[in-house]
Amino acid sequence: MKGNTMVERRVTVGWAEGLHARPASIFVRAATASGVPVTIAKADGKPVNAASMLAVLGLGAQGGEEIVLASEADGSDAALDRLAKLVSEGLDELPETV
Repeated sequence: MKGNTMVERRVTVGWAEGLHARPASIFVRAATASGVPVTIAKADGKPVNAASMLAVLGLGAQGGEEIVLASEADGSDAALDRLAKLVSEGLDELPETV
């Protein structure tokens, strides 16, 4: 380990229904496809694995609520930017860039 710096993105959930069912599935697929380990947490909560459907559903993140995406892997800046865009815009499918 080189002791990489933790990179974070704070973003507001753009899906009206929050990170539940279909939006959570879209997000988890994107997190997995990012190729870097990412965590997700409510602004005041404990981080969980963003590639785990059960963990993401367990957050209970609602639409309009702030979440924190984080990673300390190489290349995490670009991955977190894509995931932040997906969440903030409440996209219905994976962006082609993911």
